[in-house]
Amino acid sequence: MIARSFRIVCLTLGAFLLGLAPTVQATALTTAVHANQRLCFYADADKAGEKIGFYFAVQSGGTFEIDFEVTAPNGKVVLAGEKEKQGDYIFTANHQGEYSFCFENDMTTLTEKLVDFDIMVESEPRREAPAKQAQISEKTSALEESIYKLKNQLVGIQRTQKYFHTRERRGMSIVQETASRMFWYGVLESAAIIGMAVSQVYIVQMFFTSTGRRYKV
Repeated sequence: MIARSFRIVCLTLGAFLLGLAPTVQATALTTAVHANQRLCFYADADKAGEKIGFYFAVQSGGTFEIDFEVTAPNGKVVLAGEKEKQGDYIFTANHQGEYSFCFENDMTTLTEKLVDFDIMVESEPRREAPAKQAQISEKTSALEESIYKLKNQLVGIQRTQKYFHTRERRGMSIVQETASRMFWYGVLESAAIIGMAVSQVYIVQMFFTSTGRRYKV
């Protein structure tokens, strides 16, 4: 009898926690935005009041800056920025429908930008405690609080990982760009030295093989 009651309590608690769990739709991508290109991505809000998270970071290209714009289904601009290296935003969807997230690389005519971004749509249902279950409600509240603490800690760890990942990619991009410049500088320097040597040999040869007078040494 005790085992049966404990099983019922566990099943009720599990069903309650599943009801509390938010529905999350996330999209994490890395894309290249070419010079003078406007690139847009879209996410649907099933109803008004949903939370939408938007994170992006420029991994490589130029000075790691890009323009972005977030537009609501009614055409109103929700978020916008120019020459931003990265951003992390959370806003409430006031309208149901399709939200657009656009990146624009019009600051350069040659360099493409590699952008890492994440779009998350989260729907949190209302918390409703089970009726006439005071003991279960107390246990659930403590467990629920622990779950939300773990969730916040995991979100913090994820953001820290993204931050260090972005720094690593930017550092690698700077190293590769510096190595490429040094390589071409070495090639030009070698070509200049060879050209000067050939020119000197040619000029000295012209002194001794010029038509008309011949000089003996």
